[in-house]
Amino acid sequence: MELKNLKLEVEDGIAVVTVNRPESLNPLNRETMGEIQQVAQALEEDGSVKAVIFTGAGDKSFVAGADIKDVKDLTALGGLDLVTMGHRTFEQLNRMTKPVIAAVNGYCFGGGLELAMGCDFIIASERASFGVPEAKIGVFAGWGGVQRLARRVGTAWAIQMNMTGDPIDAQTALRINLANLVVPHDQLLAETKKIARRIMANAPVAIRLIKSLVYAGEGMPVANALVMDVHAAGVAFSTADQREGMNAFVEKRKPNFQGK
Repeated sequence: MELKNLKLEVEDGIAVVTVNRPESLNPLNRETMGEIQQVAQALEEDGSVKAVIFTGAGDKSFVAGADIKDVKDLTALGGLDLVTMGHRTFEQLNRMTKPVIAAVNGYCFGGGLELAMGCDFIIASERASFGVPEAKIGVFAGWGGVQRLARRVGTAWAIQMNMTGDPIDAQTALRINLANLVVPHDQLLAETKKIARRIMANAPVAIRLIKSLVYAGEGMPVANALVMDVHAAGVAFSTADQREGMNAFVEKRKPNFQGK
């Protein structure tokens, strides 16, 4: 797979995808979005990959936003196509059956925040900052920076962050449930891999079910979502992973899950 704007490394079942444009703080352009789609599809199909981490190249920025030079002259139709591409890209991460973790190492603005929210976890460096500054340049965060953010942190914070365009620091992101964890800057990737390995130690079938149930049930009434849980429980109790996990628990040994 030939990649121009991303770097892909796989080791011990963990894929690290790095947005690799550090000279301009790793902005997202249409080419990069296409590469994210390509990589996500390849990693989903690769049975040796059990978890995926997204991060940014360099020491300053995760992703500083969309590449304004790439989008400033778009027509209305072009803007519609761009937003649709963003939705398709980040929804593809949600649909992956494997855990996807954002390791946010610096600026996480606009499209960068939307990429991070497309992941299942956000692990932030103590130096990370988060923001949606699109209103400062005449648009809004159409890749999820309004809708996903409001669902994640609540209306008050989503309105404040979008209307002021002011960034928040990592500790504030943690406090409002935007970030899952804040870690020392020099330990970010190591700590993120530790979390990936903890997830990988669990039953792959259970992880797939949990992820699909959370996202599918997000917009449903609780009663409807609980019906999905009932059907999914039937699936879980029909798997080799369930038998192995419970037998291992009773026998006081480490389970050997096969993802079946």
